[in-house]
Amino acid sequence: MDVKCVMVLADDLPVGLAVNAAGVLAVTLGHKVPSLLPANAVDASGTAHAGLINVPLPILVAERSALKTLHERALELEQVTLVGFSDVAQHARTYDAYVAALASTPAETLIYLGLALYGPKKALNKLVGNLPLYGRVPGG
Repeated sequence: MDVKCVMVLADDLPVGLAVNAAGVLAVTLGHKVPSLLPANAVDASGTAHAGLINVPLPILVAERSALKTLHERALELEQVTLVGFSDVAQHARTYDAYVAALASTPAETLIYLGLALYGPKKALNKLVGNLPLYGRVPGG
């Protein structure tokens, strides 16, 4: 299967929050899809370096309303692994606080600040193929 990995962040996030969201999404996706992380690589001196993700990981942007729609559409796709980073996660200072807050938050009220997706290239291209890269000047 030809696979793709992609991250989509809210287009209005300040840089610091965007970097934080991307980091959380990347670590979580790597945990959920262990095949993304290959064996260590060794340099000419014999020093081992951690294996880096083995597929490209473009970071795209979308409006928050589009992230909600993307999340809903991705949930319907069986072969797509989806990780969402919401406003509830952003405001929690600990994982326990996140779990407690999420338990009292209806799904329809979550505001997604970022998504990480992994799955068949064709399916993901249909979902995100028209979104711009993070940092790209509109029309540029």
